[in-house]
Amino acid sequence: MGFFSEIKDDVVGFVRDPTDEQKALLVAFVAMVITDRTLFWIDTLVPFVVRTTVSVGVGFAGLFVASYLLTGQFVPPDGDADDGDEPEEYVDEMDP
Repeated sequence: MGFFSEIKDDVVGFVRDPTDEQKALLVAFVAMVITDRTLFWIDTLVPFVVRTTVSVGVGFAGLFVASYLLTGQFVPPDGDADDGDEPEEYVDEMDP
């Protein structure tokens, strides 16, 4: 029963004290649902593929906006982004 107790703990943690990432993902999910249902109800003969693609795009944009509003900055760059002068040394994991 460890699997279900972990899921229960995750859900309880999400409801009681969500992290900023969870809040941003919830905003993105809600934006996708609203966009999809709006395009479905408008019934302008929008094909399914176009409707879902637009919904995912709106959710992605909503994710960035929510992330910016919650944290005050956009997604930080990769930690090694400014180390262009020194490439990483390749290590073969299979070499004894």
